[in-house]
Amino acid sequence: MAVPKAFTGFDIDKSTVTLWLFRRTPQPGGPPKYSGRWIDTHELLDAALKEAVRAERARITEVHEYDLLAQNNESSALKIDALETHAGLILEQAAAEKPARKVKDMKQIRNTDFYVIKLTDGKNVLCAVRKTESSWQTKKMKDAIYAFFSNNRLGLDDKPSFRISKLIDFFIVGDLVLISHKGHFESILNYKEAHIEDFAALQKDQAFKALFSTLDPLTNFVGTNKIHLRRACAIHGKAHYKNKAFMSRLKKDHTKYQLKLNFDGHGRILPTDDTCADIIRALLDHRLLSPFSEQLYDVPDATVVP
Repeated sequence: MAVPKAFTGFDIDKSTVTLWLFRRTPQPGGPPKYSGRWIDTHELLDAALKEAVRAERARITEVHEYDLLAQNNESSALKIDALETHAGLILEQAAAEKPARKVKDMKQIRNTDFYVIKLTDGKNVLCAVRKTESSWQTKKMKDAIYAFFSNNRLGLDDKPSFRISKLIDFFIVGDLVLISHKGHFESILNYKEAHIEDFAALQKDQAFKALFSTLDPLTNFVGTNKIHLRRACAIHGKAHYKNKAFMSRLKKDHTKYQLKLNFDGHGRILPTDDTCADIIRALLDHRLLSPFSEQLYDVPDATVVP
């Protein structure tokens, strides 16, 4: 899929830079609370930030639709509609550089969760988001002595320093989010919490519950592991478990496909610690047989060929 023109055509050279620092506070049962402040930056830092954005944009030559199990390659990004995320809450905070939201002291910088490089070219805005590293955390600052190298020797650097990565986790441009680092994107925009809620809903789905003699081993297996949660949510979304023909073939042919599944006397799946991984594989339809090599494969994602 082609890279959106709103992204490739944005004039980075002519844009102005504003650096926004954000803290993220989870809210039970709802979206996280974002608190953002902007900070004055030196023109040399502005140039370096532009170069980081330019380099990451140049890396992206294709985009793929965001999916729970989709992954990037070395030249791609994942695409999702901004309305499906909490990106709008970040954009609201960073809409204008009001004096009341300007950083005034060190306390407002420390313990920042992520920062946004906001580039503005007239009416066009491109936001590049990156999760902060440990140098932004008060605890890490206290555990280190900072030094600088000059005249062939090390000296004590008593000025606070913050490491700004050249990497970008995701971009917000127009009504799209383009994702380079999926894990950081999901962390910043609260996707893991959404996955937990979706998995809870799956466990209450009567059609899903009816497949099993008990859900306890499967629930324990998934836990709060973000990869397992993504897979469980993909199972919910694909809903193969509601397809009687699919489930009938699964019961009939699971041994042919070397899936370790146990069934009780009522034909329900009997989960155990040893079989949960294969249960997930089966319900995702990720155990595939090549008609050419006649080899079985497990795939991380399955794209239907039209």
